[in-house]
Amino acid sequence: MTTFVDRVELHIAAGNGGHGCASVHREKFKPLGGPDGGNGGRGGDVVLTVDQSVTTLLEYHHSPHRKATNGKPGEGGNRSGKDGQDLVLTVPDGTVVLDRRGNVLADLVGHGTTYVAAEGGRGGLGNAALASARRKAPGFALLGEPGRSGDIVLELKTVADVALVGYPSAGKSSLISVLSAAKPKIADYPFTTLVPNLGVVTAGSTVYTIADVPGLIPGASQGRGLGLEFLRHVERCSVLVHVLDTATLESDRDPVSDLDVIEEELRHYGGLDDRPRIVVLNKVDVPDGKDLADMIRPDLEERGYRVFEVSAVARTGLKELSFALADIVAKARAARPKEEATRIVIRPKAVDDTGFTVTQEADGLFRVRGDKPERWVRQTDFNNDEAVGYLADRLNRLGVEEELMKAGARAGDGVAIGSEDDAVVFDWEPTMMAGAEMLGRRGEDHRFEAPRPAAQRRKDRQAERDEVTREYDDFEPF
Repeated sequence: MTTFVDRVELHIAAGNGGHGCASVHREKFKPLGGPDGGNGGRGGDVVLTVDQSVTTLLEYHHSPHRKATNGKPGEGGNRSGKDGQDLVLTVPDGTVVLDRRGNVLADLVGHGTTYVAAEGGRGGLGNAALASARRKAPGFALLGEPGRSGDIVLELKTVADVALVGYPSAGKSSLISVLSAAKPKIADYPFTTLVPNLGVVTAGSTVYTIADVPGLIPGASQGRGLGLEFLRHVERCSVLVHVLDTATLESDRDPVSDLDVIEEELRHYGGLDDRPRIVVLNKVDVPDGKDLADMIRPDLEERGYRVFEVSAVARTGLKELSFALADIVAKARAARPKEEATRIVIRPKAVDDTGFTVTQEADGLFRVRGDKPERWVRQTDFNNDEAVGYLADRLNRLGVEEELMKAGARAGDGVAIGSEDDAVVFDWEPTMMAGAEMLGRRGEDHRFEAPRPAAQRRKDRQAERDEVTREYDDFEPF
């Protein structure tokens, strides 16, 4: 059964925002006490966070569909809906987030690093929040926005200082087991190691991590064997260690040709030319291995490699190798730029930035694109004439009608707000009433101006008392 997964495709969906509530307060002797509809709750986000206790993406391989909870709708009595709960997905240190096209969205390195992969939708405003001096009791509320959804790809790149590369059965797993406390599977057949192994090494005052990268054979960079699956795990390393088998039993192989093959695969993969290299001649405890190491060492040193002869079984030459790696890692860490405190950059919008665009397409349709117009359309209940009138007012105040006129739009032309996949299309009428003519000015409610029976009876009784008082005042005694 698969126990290590370093690449998955995840289908995520944030929570939808709750709808606002359209409600009017009512109580005895107060049939229209004013709007009291609450706002809808915000939808939950999908958040990726680094957890060092997580080492694989296996969990998401088995269940790739993840969704945050929706916000609750608002209620009467000025009660707002509950926000949706964020969905927090833990990932290993060194996880790279990509879209389906391969574009990098985030590189998550360091415990606690977070990335919001999908934002939850905003909750809709209730009619209490929409009330104004002109619009005393709105008979509508705004709908909640749908949460963002889509597919992302998670790739794990091991965060290690040293990468051990080489042919299968070259002794990489044995070497990492004696240099650190790691306990990888070790056997005398190729491709024993099927997953990268990670160990921690202490050399003097320097502590560094070392990774065993399996599966490198000729053609690995083109997808042969397991190399392409694990070559990404060497990208973050500060130094590459070529582990060469000096006691190989294969007649068509020798350590120098093995080195050339692995270097060619690394060159084809790209991005690793600046990493320092060290050559480790392993298995020198075997007599033939020691003789071969003495034979090829001068040739490797002429190429500029630092060469170490070691034996993972006899545990010889390990101390020198460990301290040499520690020295290279310490220099690489010192050469890295120091991390600066995060700066808050404020980029004010230009004064003439309208926040939307109006373009005419080949078929004569005028398309409006912009965050505000598209969000307002998503929040509008088109079954409510008053809500449609409110949308028309907002678009007019934003300047959409003016820009349409500048673009050459005339009465009756088609106008689409939004993208091609999700747009609202209508026939444009300048300063249109949007079907709310019966309501007077758009977005107004005249229920407050309508006569109420109880109030009218009180006015009638008061008028009768006033009439009696006037008759009494006009009375002249004999």
